[in-house]
Amino acid sequence: MSERRILVTSALPYANGPIHIGHLVEYVQTDVWVRYQRMMGRPVVYFCADDTHGTAIMLRARQEGRPEEELIAAMSAAHQADFAGFQIRHDHYGSTHSIANRRLCEEIWGRLRSEGLVAERDVTQLFDTKEGVFLADRFVKGTCPNCSTPDQYGDSCDRCGTTYTPTDLVDPVSTLSGTRPEIRSASHLFVTIEKLHAFLADYIGKGDHIDSGVANYLAGHFLAKPLRDWDVSRPAPYFGFEIPDAPGHYWYVWFDAPIGYMAATREWCDRTGASFDAFWRGDTDIVHFIGKDIVYFHALFWPAMLKASGFTLPHRINVHGMLTVNGQKMSKSKGTMLSASSYLEHLDPAYLRYYYASKLNGKPDDIDLDLAEFASKVDSDLVNKVANLASRTARFVKRLSATYPDDGGLFAEGAARAVAIGEAYEACDTARATRLIMELADRANQYVDAQQPWALKKDPAKVRELEDVCTVTLNLFRQIVVYLAPVLPGLAERAGELLGAPILRWSDANEPVLGVELREFQHLVARVDQKKVAAFLAANAPAPEAAAAESTTGTTDEDGGALAAEPLAPECSIDDFGKVDLRVAKIVSAEAVPEADKLVKLRVTLGGGVERTIFAGIKAHYAPDALVGRLVVVVANLKPRKMRFGLSEGMVVAAGGAGESFLLAPDSGAKPGQRIH
Repeated sequence: MSERRILVTSALPYANGPIHIGHLVEYVQTDVWVRYQRMMGRPVVYFCADDTHGTAIMLRARQEGRPEEELIAAMSAAHQADFAGFQIRHDHYGSTHSIANRRLCEEIWGRLRSEGLVAERDVTQLFDTKEGVFLADRFVKGTCPNCSTPDQYGDSCDRCGTTYTPTDLVDPVSTLSGTRPEIRSASHLFVTIEKLHAFLADYIGKGDHIDSGVANYLAGHFLAKPLRDWDVSRPAPYFGFEIPDAPGHYWYVWFDAPIGYMAATREWCDRTGASFDAFWRGDTDIVHFIGKDIVYFHALFWPAMLKASGFTLPHRINVHGMLTVNGQKMSKSKGTMLSASSYLEHLDPAYLRYYYASKLNGKPDDIDLDLAEFASKVDSDLVNKVANLASRTARFVKRLSATYPDDGGLFAEGAARAVAIGEAYEACDTARATRLIMELADRANQYVDAQQPWALKKDPAKVRELEDVCTVTLNLFRQIVVYLAPVLPGLAERAGELLGAPILRWSDANEPVLGVELREFQHLVARVDQKKVAAFLAANAPAPEAAAAESTTGTTDEDGGALAAEPLAPECSIDDFGKVDLRVAKIVSAEAVPEADKLVKLRVTLGGGVERTIFAGIKAHYAPDALVGRLVVVVANLKPRKMRFGLSEGMVVAAGGAGESFLLAPDSGAKPGQRIH
């Protein structure tokens, strides 16, 4: 990263619903990266906005009997309150439904027209005659044309994975009105980005704009063949901006949404007197944070629009994976669609910020919010390792020593770690950053255990020695908190108050604080209260009717399909079952086996220093990095099996059928080594 100005964005949350904890993966990741840049003294601004246009907004406003503008204003206020609650700080938060965005859309559209990149042709779509609207993919359900699974959305089948168009569905039904839609044609406008194919191939293939794995995916799936024209218009009725030279047509949400980054910049520049052109036509590192589900739009279509319009291209596109909760996809009916606002009502936002940071590695790997691990990690790292350094010493002394005592090189060693930890933050590998920081915390706690300040406190003759030990410990604590400050700004603020030395810069880790009078000790981090976790989950539990609705649609766990595919085995006695020793285990490492299509090599612990290596056929279903730290069930007394990749010393228990695999996990509170009865 150069020392040029940096403009950072996160993907715009859609104004049709609240922020949930899946969204927060991205916004926390972005905020941590921006805070690190600021601690390094780099000129950085962070912009975001609500994505406000589209049929969904129009229909919701219609159902609620209020104007779209009123709806999106209320959602913007709710979104910004959630972000503030999680200490996510934007320099400006805008809206795609703004004058600035309309004007920039018109400017870019004019350039696309003048470059000959706009085409017009008829498109056949499903039309809801009752609601009077053309139906997007998510507003149509029907039977999969490939595997005949009912109740599938209009773009792809959840069961067989086939992709298709809504018109391919068998017996399609509008989810808006419950009526059968009819096929109609309407004129649409397209941006023909194939003319920029060579530019895009060069842009993606060179430099470090994007993760190499993502770049290879784009090259193989899109750039290896002619790029399809991108449909950027929708016919009336539609909530959005009407296209000036095409009355009755509106820019599709994916046209004006990324331009919202620029509009937010424009509004901030107008307010502060900064130069918009300096950011979007000048020497600026534009850095986008996005989820892997919208890579195509940001890595191909968006750079094509910017190139054709003469604007600065993204310097870097950081791509993260999706979030699962206790191994399950986020779902309202399963109670795993957990809202940000309900989290804030029950739990400390610092917990989630730290947990996400400990999982994100700068790659587009999915991460899992395992709530048992969540509590364990917070208690172990933040309470036992970090906060306890202060709580075990700050109460014993009123003032720090005037000169720094001999600590055996611990502080100097910690200061030397600033480079490696900073490089991890820069690469968005906060998982590595937190590991390095916790290693420093472990060393600091070893020092405290060896020096025993609680024992020194009892001996009046060792007052000076006690002060020196506390001075060392509290400076090691502060150094650790400096490194954690991008992740835990609240903890950094409280630590600064305790020691009378605000934590503002990365270089604060280089010099100890000496001779200051300590403020009164205040509790720094509380342990995770399991009752509050339970209350949080209960607040997001699905309504009985919602759960019932899901259980009666599609292929569910109650329709008999799975049982028919794999009938029950012959009866066994309780003695037979007792021979199988099922145990709780924790995955401590996971790696794909390159020579095998299906295998992942797992190292699991059963507690008490007992570890096993297990080869599991789950490569197609789980990213190895997402497995580390999970609790699973293993057959612990299975005879070891010699494989050409190594010795497999057990079996991980999973459910599923053809093409499916779901790891079984014990309930929260289970410990490695416990037997399954």
